[in-house]
Amino acid sequence: MNTIKSTKSLCPECLKVLDATIYEDDGKVYIKKECQQHGAFEELYWSDYDQYVRAEKLRYDGDGLNNPRTKTVNGCPYDCGICPEHKSHTSLAIIDVTNRCNLKCPVCFANAAAAGYVYEPSSEHITGMLENLRANDPVPATALQFSGGEPTIRNDLFDLVRKAKEVGFRHVEVNTNGVRVSQDVEYAKQLKAAGVSTIYLQFDGLTSDVYKFIRGVDLLETKMKAIQNLREAGIHSIVLVVTLIKGVNDSQLGDIIDFAAKNFDVVRCINVQPVSLCGRLPAEERAKMRITIPDFMRLVEEQTGGKVKVSDFYPVPTVVPVSKAVGALQDKRYVEFTAHPHCGMATYLFVEKGKIIPITRYANVEKFTKSMRKVYEEASKGNKNRAKLRLLSAARHVKFSFLRKYVLRVLTEGSYQSLGDLQRKSILLSSMHFMDPYNFDLERVQRCVIHYAVPDGRIIPFCTMNSIHRPDVEKKLGVPLKDWKAKHKVEISQPF
Repeated sequence: MNTIKSTKSLCPECLKVLDATIYEDDGKVYIKKECQQHGAFEELYWSDYDQYVRAEKLRYDGDGLNNPRTKTVNGCPYDCGICPEHKSHTSLAIIDVTNRCNLKCPVCFANAAAAGYVYEPSSEHITGMLENLRANDPVPATALQFSGGEPTIRNDLFDLVRKAKEVGFRHVEVNTNGVRVSQDVEYAKQLKAAGVSTIYLQFDGLTSDVYKFIRGVDLLETKMKAIQNLREAGIHSIVLVVTLIKGVNDSQLGDIIDFAAKNFDVVRCINVQPVSLCGRLPAEERAKMRITIPDFMRLVEEQTGGKVKVSDFYPVPTVVPVSKAVGALQDKRYVEFTAHPHCGMATYLFVEKGKIIPITRYANVEKFTKSMRKVYEEASKGNKNRAKLRLLSAARHVKFSFLRKYVLRVLTEGSYQSLGDLQRKSILLSSMHFMDPYNFDLERVQRCVIHYAVPDGRIIPFCTMNSIHRPDVEKKLGVPLKDWKAKHKVEISQPF
């Protein structure tokens, strides 16, 4: 056993903060901790030590917010709000607009049926949360996801989208199971008219059995109809969101990538999320279900016949030098994806004549980002002309003239439009592994870039929201399920 480092974690049963050790054994990375009351816990953290080390080398810590919303009182992760200890600003903001849903997925952590109460912030609450996120300093939140529950349950969703655009969010996406969208193309058209940028579509596979297991019902045709309706409505930015479960749909990654390539006109991203394990689960049961980011990368290489390799993936903070350099050249701060290097890995895929080609075949990612660090260093010293020369030099690490044209536009313009034009020429293939109390690492939480806004003015990192804070946040505004149904004249036995 080789000890890597010490950190803090949680007891999966009482959620008490515990000392924890991350260590390597037999080429894999584990986290272990012990609670005096509930005993010792050991969990797989990353299934490939070499990839763990490779990602760690590309770490890039941020400098947090100048205006944290809470003080350091009880210590991380109980001061979330965001507290002064947090090291990243908001890259993607999330607002849960309801916990009602038109499905009862066995894997869901955020629905009214499971919680026993309805949480549904008013439009005034949501406006306050939007304005709070836009007040972040030094970088106001620019990308927003309306989530739930199922956001399309709300009749005022279009108004909420318009309000988000009005207060300054350039990118507004809706996280949906696709049921409502599949039923009516006019609904999809209204989403577009309201200003929706992207549909974040739950998409677990390409066979009926996968949906029956994960969602409790066969939704395959629903997904296909939803995609077709979005296409017809003119929404050409869909993220396929895969909840990855070992032995359930981990054999379908190659097929999903192929499906995305065939639907390249509307699919912009595949985001794979290894399932988070909540509740009391014996170690043997967790081992049967646990799948990590290196597993995802290995499966992609195997199932694409090597068209996409493990080495094509890079950790999220790899792109930080680009944001820093462009910001220094433009005399402004851009969103910096200073996530922990073990939170997510991604690559860009280009589609040519139906074939997928990773960006690494066209660009030397590490040399390019290293050059961009030098651009930032020169520009931040005020040497703009020298920085621009280094910028042109950096472009030599991008071989393909087509790609170089779009990359240079992003670097010189620093505009949302130029970034969007580049994104529309590719598919982002990514995996984000959100933590649960078993594999919880406090160091990762402090670098989280995906943040929930909540009605009381706090801004809470994703993994602490879902591991710790969600019940307390929602119960403050929650209405008991029985009372809500009585008020809205819904039979207790009826779904929403």
